[in-house]
Amino acid sequence: MKNERKLIRTEILAGISSFLATFYIIIVNPAILSIAGMPFSAIVTSTILVAAFGSIMMGVYAKNPIVIAPGMGLNAFFTYTAVLGLGLSYQAALGAVFWAGVLFFILSILKLRDKIVIAIPQTLRYAIASGIGLFISFIGFQNAGFIVYNKATLVALGSLNDPLIITFLIGLGVTAVLVARQLKGAIILGIIITTILAWPIGRWWGDATLVNYGTSTIVNYSGIFAMPDFSLLFKLDFIGSIQYAFLPVIFVFAFTDLFDSLSTFVGLAEASGYKDKDGNPRNLKKSLTIDAVTTIFSGLVGTSSGTAYIESAVGIREGGKTGITAITAGLLFLPFLFFSPLLSIVPSISSAIALVLVGSFMMKPLAKINWNIPDEAIPVFLTTILMPLTYSITTGILFGFLSYTILKLFTGKKEEINPILIIINLLSLIYLWL
Repeated sequence: MKNERKLIRTEILAGISSFLATFYIIIVNPAILSIAGMPFSAIVTSTILVAAFGSIMMGVYAKNPIVIAPGMGLNAFFTYTAVLGLGLSYQAALGAVFWAGVLFFILSILKLRDKIVIAIPQTLRYAIASGIGLFISFIGFQNAGFIVYNKATLVALGSLNDPLIITFLIGLGVTAVLVARQLKGAIILGIIITTILAWPIGRWWGDATLVNYGTSTIVNYSGIFAMPDFSLLFKLDFIGSIQYAFLPVIFVFAFTDLFDSLSTFVGLAEASGYKDKDGNPRNLKKSLTIDAVTTIFSGLVGTSSGTAYIESAVGIREGGKTGITAITAGLLFLPFLFFSPLLSIVPSISSAIALVLVGSFMMKPLAKINWNIPDEAIPVFLTTILMPLTYSITTGILFGFLSYTILKLFTGKKEEINPILIIINLLSLIYLWL
């Protein structure tokens, strides 16, 4: 009995650690999706609902200590590519998230995901994760006003005399030190510190508007308690989102979610040793099924796709081995349904810090690339660099597929090209032509 209590206590503490590592999404996800014209308070509610639902279901059904929440990268694709780039309404984009979840669910149930996994080269999976990381960091630097538009060079360094940029750099440095010292909840602590540092700006010194950027980032206090804003629930456009022109958006949502989740499960299994008898991640099919169901749920409640979080490794390192860890983390999200006004005091420079650092975490897969093999390295480079330079995750992915296939064909390595990859390339060409 004593050992059981000790194990449960360890799992709960692990769940708290995972929650602290992923808590930043409550702030960062609304900051990104609100740019697509969605109400900030409603996105907070949707984000919390998805994080709680996905994590609790992961613990109950898949019995894995893995947190599920709206994914970084997926929210950037939703806002900057689907809505701002392709012109979808956010309602249609939510519909695309829903149908991507349905597609992901079908692939998981029918085990077609296994064939897709085999078709996509491992190197391109690494490149996609890293490219999204660069894109997220670029967005973070923009939101902080550190990187600004320039007519001559397209981009340039913002004014270092701006008090907001100075505060951003101090906050980024402090948070980076906390992360480097492996302090639990380092990112959220860095956000809090930066928010405190930003409080005097626009009140006692400086201007609360970024020079040459025009973004008001003054810290505002609007109370502690508020009822949840459910205005985004069931606002998705079921029919409008399945137009022919929008099918590539659904494909990218499903594809990115699938490989993001799969790579997370594989990575966590390798790090923790939680594998089945065949050496695969434990309860992989159930985990992917929950991930797919959470994506469907995300579209229904009003946010971008939910996915497994690599930050779950924090809880696993603290001894989390069972679903109790995920359930604990999921339950800890729920109180913030009623304390969302506290998030209004967080300025954009604070959430920008999380974007920059989370983007840096996503660069790790590039270390696995053999840069001495050109037909591997060039597609990886194009995938990674084109995402931020074209401001499109889709463009980076498509040119990665196309360049990989062309180089393999013309270097006498056509046996390395899976037939399914050929089909994906044809779809990519059709999308680019349209």
